[in-house]
Amino acid sequence: MNIQKYMAFVKAVEYGSFTKAAQSLDYTQSGISRMINDLETEWEVSLFERGRAGISLTSDGLKLLPQLKRICIEHEILMTQIEDLHDMQSGMIRIGTFSSVATHWLPNIIRIFKKDYPKIDFELLLGDYTEIESWIQNGRVDFGFVRLPSKAELETTFLEQDRLLVVIPQNHPLANCKKFPINELLNSPFMLLEKGAKAEISEIFEKHQISPQINFTTWDDYAIMSMVENGLGISILPELILQRIPHKIIAKELEVPAFRNIGIATREQKSLSLASKRFLEYLSYRNRE
Repeated sequence: MNIQKYMAFVKAVEYGSFTKAAQSLDYTQSGISRMINDLETEWEVSLFERGRAGISLTSDGLKLLPQLKRICIEHEILMTQIEDLHDMQSGMIRIGTFSSVATHWLPNIIRIFKKDYPKIDFELLLGDYTEIESWIQNGRVDFGFVRLPSKAELETTFLEQDRLLVVIPQNHPLANCKKFPINELLNSPFMLLEKGAKAEISEIFEKHQISPQINFTTWDDYAIMSMVENGLGISILPELILQRIPHKIIAKELEVPAFRNIGIATREQKSLSLASKRFLEYLSYRNRE
């Protein structure tokens, strides 16, 4: 069936490897290689350059990639609609998320949802905002949690406003202050929660025209909390991740309060599976509680 060959091609491009594409699609490496060879023979074009360093697209392969991606996404939507006809007796919900939502929102919602729909499975992909948006656009996940505003081409729904708090060691000189002065961010090494594209913390710096001494940058909330606990500096983290934390740190509101807006993003709400739509209803209900 050609759709399997198209999927083999798209996954090989996505992973940059026939072996990893085979693992993703539950085929053998030779099976993926054979399907790619079949396409090249049928179309009389070369799709990949093969070498010791791996595979790379040819100019012809690059030209055909967008259309083949669209075909695979449309096939996925078709299969999803067929699954819906079976009234959610089985299926998979794939969610792109960041760690604070995965830790503090999703477990309880999934637990409640699984009581009503025990045969629906979940796949969670953890990433930063940019990665999650990309996964939504290329169909790797059904929907994702993002910071709003998001990319204009995505359909979004606002969920919650999350405060951004300064985190400091327990022995910090300002441990007893009511609100943390903006200029005091300049007086300690800073641990930046950010990866790739600029996020909300850098926007705070720009808004107040300050340039803290950034000693460490990561997208791992817990790594930052551990470093702050050990006196290596201070940081700003979302309030959501600071719930039930095991680290001995203190969280303070900034003298000028800062927030991030958390929302759900999809390619098209109407193309979501029935299971995904139903799960979003559960999520929306949780947000109203």
